[in-house]
Amino acid sequence: MTTATPRTDSPRTEEHRPDESGPTQPRQNPPTFLNDPYPTLARMRESAPVSVLHGDGGLRLWIIPRYDDVRAALSDRRFAQDARRAQALADSRFEGVNLGTDITHMLSSDPPDHTRLRRVVQAAFSRKRVEAMRPMVERITLELLDGLDAAAAHRTTLTTTATATVDLVRDFAFPLPILVVCELLGFPPEDRDLYRNWSTAIVTHEGDHAAFRRAVQEMGSYVLAIADRRIRRNDRPADLLTELLAARERGELTDDEIVGMVALLLIGGHETTVNLLGTSCLALLRDPGQAAWLRADPTRMPGAVEEFLRYDSPICMATTRFTTEPVDVGGVEIPQDEFVLLSLGAANRDPARFQDPDRLVLDRQDAGHLAFGGGIHRCLGALLGKLETEIALAALLAHYPGMTLACQEHDLRWRNTMMLRGLEALPVALRR
Repeated sequence: MTTATPRTDSPRTEEHRPDESGPTQPRQNPPTFLNDPYPTLARMRESAPVSVLHGDGGLRLWIIPRYDDVRAALSDRRFAQDARRAQALADSRFEGVNLGTDITHMLSSDPPDHTRLRRVVQAAFSRKRVEAMRPMVERITLELLDGLDAAAAHRTTLTTTATATVDLVRDFAFPLPILVVCELLGFPPEDRDLYRNWSTAIVTHEGDHAAFRRAVQEMGSYVLAIADRRIRRNDRPADLLTELLAARERGELTDDEIVGMVALLLIGGHETTVNLLGTSCLALLRDPGQAAWLRADPTRMPGAVEEFLRYDSPICMATTRFTTEPVDVGGVEIPQDEFVLLSLGAANRDPARFQDPDRLVLDRQDAGHLAFGGGIHRCLGALLGKLETEIALAALLAHYPGMTLACQEHDLRWRNTMMLRGLEALPVALRR
């Protein structure tokens, strides 16, 4: 959730090579980066172990695109993530750069704070606890499918056409993970559009700092109001917010940290799954043969989800880090106090690690994608996100075996951020 604000329509890169000639001249990338970032990422990966992106306010971001380098950097403590130190560094060198330090959470913290914060919630995402959520995820999925059926029937009546069109992101991929998070936290599911609006303002603000800060303030006030109401009423349901409030009473969390934890769960807990569901469905719509292969044997789904994660990683760039000392990456020295992006999307398409990486292979044997990051900051909700995706895709394939894309693929709109990889909408025609 710690985000910088580089331009995403046509980012400018300088490629750094380990020789005395220095960087090449800036080269314009195609304006379709958001639609398909992989050609640009491939050029970066092939050209040099490190490239440099220049964003708004003069911000310089060093991008690491190769699998081995990204994997090593994910566990390298010299790439720090302390957001307040990062913001102070940015303020001293650049103008008007917002790194998202208004929220305190695990992804924007280094040990010992990171260790303390993660310890409070890690039990809630253990394999046993996540597997216990399976019936809840299945129930929500079936309820959403009923909703799709009702919407399809209504729209068919209105349009007098044989096949109804629905937006699979709006009507299915978004509500599923956000409803799961609502049950996990004990938050009102009817407020899910609020959560989505805050999430969009925070992760895709693209220089609109006022909208970012307003979303952070509104979310903070909302979370603390729910917490205060529970304390006044002595209301202690068996959910994660109750556990967070108990940790506050033990002196393990502050109010700001509770807000940050909830924000991370509300935003991080649904963004990855929304994006993954959207891109996975699109991949299957492109290739009905692979959809039929999955439908024929649902036990193949866990392996397929791992491949969806690799093929179109829902997080294209990991959260911004900065160097605490000079770091050598493939013969290129990144100086101290420089901002760094680790390209998970580029790493997961690296031909040095994966055979035929630009092809979706649902029974791929060369596992090891980095879609959930690595090291101490590896995504805490990885198991839950995979469970949600496995259940949702299996249900969709069984329920709508004839589903097709209801627009030209080039007309699809993608999230306006280089950090995430996700669809704004996915119009589909529902066919049984």
